[in-house]
Amino acid sequence: TSILATPNPVKRVVEEPVSTFSVDVDTGSWSNVRRMLEAGQRPPADAVRSEEFINSFRYGHPAPTDKSVPFAFHTELAPAPWDTRRQLLMIGIKGYELPRDALPPMNLVFLIDTSGSMYSPDKLPLLKKAFAQLVPQLRAQDKVAIVSYAGSAGEVLPPTPGDQHARILAALEKLEAGGSTNGGAGIQLAYTLARQSFVRGGGNRVILATDGDFNVGTVDQGASGIALTTLGFGTGNYNDALAEKLANIGNGNHAYVDSVSQARKVLVEQMGGTLYTIANDVKIQVEFNPARIAEYRLIGYENRVLANADFAND
Repeated sequence: TSILATPNPVKRVVEEPVSTFSVDVDTGSWSNVRRMLEAGQRPPADAVRSEEFINSFRYGHPAPTDKSVPFAFHTELAPAPWDTRRQLLMIGIKGYELPRDALPPMNLVFLIDTSGSMYSPDKLPLLKKAFAQLVPQLRAQDKVAIVSYAGSAGEVLPPTPGDQHARILAALEKLEAGGSTNGGAGIQLAYTLARQSFVRGGGNRVILATDGDFNVGTVDQGASGIALTTLGFGTGNYNDALAEKLANIGNGNHAYVDSVSQARKVLVEQMGGTLYTIANDVKIQVEFNPARIAEYRLIGYENRVLANADFAND
């Protein structure tokens, strides 16, 4: 059964003028579905999350110029391509982007699935190439650790200064796929190492790289100040919905990596957005004017819709 609801219904403004939902910065659904379409496969319905398609592209929306105002807004209205009697409203919200040289110290733990299912070229070998692109961006003030998990979890690299590129790359290169999966033990060890190197005011993050075929154990670690990014790899048993759900629980983001160029986009070009959080638990509330609008429908965000009362109840 799908964990996603059916598409959002049309709402009448006189009855429900307010639309409330939480923000989503994930992009994994788009690159995963693109991979299936390119292979001539029809994607399953629950792999398609409209908001992640929309998030995957850049619209040239101006970013805030100062972090004292962390978000800039841009709106655009046009006839809907599928029905000219309807209007399509796009509300773009652009977060402040820290320049790379201004990123605070990063405390990163790579949590890498090395179970037998990761053997194929589009999994562990691509994962190594992906992380190898991120490593040269790391600095002396950053800390990197690597945990692998298959039948049991193990520390591959203890917390290491980010400028020791050769040492980090050598540890990555040694990884080999084999064994069964025990994701829960890996996540616990990764969070333990992340807590040991915790940087106040810095970017503390576990980066889980997997084909999604894993036993996750407990992941409700979001309150600890350590975010969880999930990176999906491979085809076949890739559990896209689970990887996205884990990132939500862990207060992080989810992307799917199907090529070296996609890895570069997620881990290098968009490094600040992928690895540094400017705001937690962001919620949006849009109120429509019944004198101007008869009805509306929210496109996507089916698993992020909130009751109006939840907007301000933190």
